[in-house]
Amino acid sequence: MENNQNNQLDDDLWPEVTEDPQASQMDMLYATVFNTPDGLKVLKHLASTTLDQPCWYPGGDASQGYFREGQNSLIRQINSRIRRAKDV
Repeated sequence: MENNQNNQLDDDLWPEVTEDPQASQMDMLYATVFNTPDGLKVLKHLASTTLDQPCWYPGGDASQGYFREGQNSLIRQINSRIRRAKDV
């Protein structure tokens, strides 16, 4: 992976496929942030505005569905990181 001097967390944000699924430091940070009452409210709000909404409507432009799935992917990544941190 190319080094990015502006963001030392790149390796943790986009781990190699062969990385052990054990929780990383970044996973622990996500779990800490979203395990507060306010963090849980924010995560619930993000899920309600993304995962709980249709990605595409019949007759709609297909690119809208791709865009929406990208949004959903971010919420899934947050939830996945929290689950990994809790499994430690």
